[in-house]
Amino acid sequence: MRFRFILALPLSRREDMGRLKVGVVGLRRGSVYARLFSAHPRTQVTAICDTDRGVLEKCRSELGLSHSQCFINYDEFISKADVDAVVVATPIPYHAEQSIKAMEAGKHVLCEVVMADTVKDCEAVVRTARKTGMKYMMAENYCYFHYIREWKKLIEEGTLGRIFYAEAEYVHQVIRESTRTSWWVNVPPLHYISHSLGPLLMLLDDRVVKATASGRTTYTMPGVGVGAIDMQVALFETARGVTIKVLRSYVAPRQPATVYYCIYGTKGFVENGRTGNPWHVTRGLLYIEGVDKTAREVDWYVPDPNAPEEARKYGTGEYHLARDFVNAIETDTTPPIDAVKAADMTIPGLIAHEAAMKGNVWLDVPHFE
Repeated sequence: MRFRFILALPLSRREDMGRLKVGVVGLRRGSVYARLFSAHPRTQVTAICDTDRGVLEKCRSELGLSHSQCFINYDEFISKADVDAVVVATPIPYHAEQSIKAMEAGKHVLCEVVMADTVKDCEAVVRTARKTGMKYMMAENYCYFHYIREWKKLIEEGTLGRIFYAEAEYVHQVIRESTRTSWWVNVPPLHYISHSLGPLLMLLDDRVVKATASGRTTYTMPGVGVGAIDMQVALFETARGVTIKVLRSYVAPRQPATVYYCIYGTKGFVENGRTGNPWHVTRGLLYIEGVDKTAREVDWYVPDPNAPEEARKYGTGEYHLARDFVNAIETDTTPPIDAVKAADMTIPGLIAHEAAMKGNVWLDVPHFE
């Protein structure tokens, strides 16, 4: 009887019954994932949440949701919304609390970067994911840049030899005179580190064990907050003995922004460029000892040229990571950037900022395996 009942449903209803139900909280950045999961063949967006009623209504209209599927209050969203998974795309100070509440309510979590703004909260998220058995994945889309995935192949094949040094720079002027009241002003540059450190740790299959940093001046925008520190530079030591340098700023007057990575190994090096569009393509270098007489110029692309056309509507990085998240749930496997890896990509920045404030000392970095 139950089988005949399902066959009698309209096609759209039958399809919906087998699809993962996703709720999205924080609809400025989260609207990208709301549209993406609405288009995904194995998911449907069944609830949205935002404290801004105008943003909420705009997204509701675009997705064709009912008013009963929209929420202003997060706790009400978690208790009443019919969802299997939650996308947390709110400001960083809310990430840990909202992720934990979602997992404790039996929802899987895809959380925007970074995991949290304290080491204690990072540990709490890791413990909650382990205790509840729910899937947690951090949405570090820079790990899904096409050229980063190409570099991963080079490293895994041993083309660059043993890696001993890596660096990253992310200088993006998001705090300006017109945004002095933004929540960014209370987030130190090194706290927002996963765009820089995340891809490097993924490439190296490694984690940070010690950190130090420098950078406390606020000449560019004095009297605003720690987010307006002119520039912070961190040095990290990894478990495999690799040295990593990361440069970060929200306020340095550099246009366009720079998203730069460089990897040195015993057989060569690779780097993307400092010119061009950092979110599309830059002209970088690749040198392989015994193959190249000198470094060759290479166009390193962010979008995946092999991704389906629909992926370009949302960003191919987001497209691939969303599919990895769904696959992890459906196959009951560990997400590529699970809670442990997310903490490893977040905590070093928290510790490095602390080291800078203490006078550029070296500090140990905890790991919650």
